[in-house]
Amino acid sequence: MRLAPLADPGYRQPLFARRGAVATSQPLAAEAGLGILRAGGNAVDAAVAMAACLPVVEPCSNGLGSDAFALVWDGDHLHGLNGSGRAPASASASRLRDRGLTTMPVWGWEAVTVPGAVRAWADLHRRFGRLSFSDVMEPAIALATEGFALSGVVAWGWHRGVAAAAARASEPSAAGFAPLFAPGGRAPEVGEVWRSPEMAATLTAIAASSGEDFYTGGLGARMVAFARATDGSLTAGDLAGHTSEWVQPISARYRDHEVWEVPPNGQGIAALIALNVLDGFTPDEAADWHRQIESVKMALADTHALLGDPAVVDVPVEALLSAGHAARRRASIGARALAPVAVDPRASDTVYLCAADGDGMMVSFIQSNFHGFGAQVVVPGTGISLQNRGAGFSLEPGHPNELAPGKRPFHTVIPGFLTRGGAPVGPFGVMGGHMQAQGHVQVVLHTVDGGDDPQTALGRPRWFWDPATGRVQVEASAGTKPSRNCGRTATTRWWGNTRRSSAAARRSGDFTPTTLAASSSPDPNLARTVIRSAGDATAGRLTDPGLPPYSFVCRRFEEVHADVDQLCRSRSAARARPLIATAPGFRPQ
Repeated sequence: MRLAPLADPGYRQPLFARRGAVATSQPLAAEAGLGILRAGGNAVDAAVAMAACLPVVEPCSNGLGSDAFALVWDGDHLHGLNGSGRAPASASASRLRDRGLTTMPVWGWEAVTVPGAVRAWADLHRRFGRLSFSDVMEPAIALATEGFALSGVVAWGWHRGVAAAAARASEPSAAGFAPLFAPGGRAPEVGEVWRSPEMAATLTAIAASSGEDFYTGGLGARMVAFARATDGSLTAGDLAGHTSEWVQPISARYRDHEVWEVPPNGQGIAALIALNVLDGFTPDEAADWHRQIESVKMALADTHALLGDPAVVDVPVEALLSAGHAARRRASIGARALAPVAVDPRASDTVYLCAADGDGMMVSFIQSNFHGFGAQVVVPGTGISLQNRGAGFSLEPGHPNELAPGKRPFHTVIPGFLTRGGAPVGPFGVMGGHMQAQGHVQVVLHTVDGGDDPQTALGRPRWFWDPATGRVQVEASAGTKPSRNCGRTATTRWWGNTRRSSAAARRSGDFTPTTLAASSSPDPNLARTVIRSAGDATAGRLTDPGLPPYSFVCRRFEEVHADVDQLCRSRSAARARPLIATAPGFRPQ
């Protein structure tokens, strides 16, 4: 890892501290995580505290009714947790098809699966936590009770979500949305204080019961009663029967590193497939954006065609990650972009967080509503907004991801983790639907082949292959360059006005150098925070030869979809549009 460039005062600087670091998409949540570390908690305590705070301070991306996934390095071994929910027992793809639907609804009860995040918090804490669960939940309760001032990125997402929900305002299942998220008939503005006593009461009940009240107690009963009153299918049996699943993480070797993901039903395997393909090229060849994009396109095609809930259908994980499959895919990459592939794009609103403590424990954690405020279903008086991850199911008969009772949908949200020769390097993650697998690939390439420090790796210009249009979108900071449209000269779509603000780490007292964290200027709206942050993150321990063992955490935010509501989810429409890919040999200027 090249740290010498950091001596340049014009270089975007990471932050060093000695005994722990946290990162997430909102500084108050990051502050809560660091406070837990200072109080004697470990990385899992800090991660759960941040995960509980984020539905309060960034409800436009996640909620108490979200799903979650995690990777935990306990100091010796890596553990995976699948905290995604299952379809209700009465779910029926044929019933939706009989209504004339060809794709899953995005809003309302039919898009809701059993929310899994609260159970995931409790299960993570029960296995690895050090402090009491109530102590870990206290910062979230305080934020909901006392309120907080909205920062700009959160206000943008909040306004967008409230505008999207306006069309459903008269529907019975939407009755609880506006009173919670648009009090007085509007979304709160930047700098305006928002608080939620009902969310505080719900978090208090979750804290007192280690999450059980949410599934088998009073909170669960209120969810079921609201579903029954508004034609929802969620039942007491669905909630009581929900469990998280501890899973064996899957990996691919890239050069002398190992990249780890949670196995399906998430799309993490797509990043591993693409890295397997790229590992067969030299580092110089793999730096070619054309090869990267073609590798990712094929990986997404594989996952979309073959992925489902492995508890219900056979998912050929071993075959997809085999050397033979990678070699066949690699051989098909030529000088011209391949024809478009049928991938059903899914936009995503998600939060990612990570933490590392002084004892070597590290956590990579991701939590998501899916679209903005999720299904736009809020249980009145509870602050519980329910995700719409059910929109990730397919209605295609016989598809591995076809909607079925008790089945988990395809998930775009994926936490990542990097090791080197079995030793931990650290967790990392990005956000944004299908950008996540593509972002994982790019961060790994910059880290392993480029030797970048975490801040630099996350700050490099990125490309995004949009399955809806077949176009490659590239950040404006990459420069401009001709590209190819299946052999015809065209122009790549370049991103401008990309928002970048990074790091959610603080240091004080004995939290002094050496934790490495991507940094930026303080947020003027939040006096208690030292670092403003939003977006992607990595956290872990540096293991470069000749260097002491550093912990690090980095953050980066970018908007990869101009308007996710306009992304087409039709396979036929995606197939009909021209593909634009960067020309072979192109690299950012």
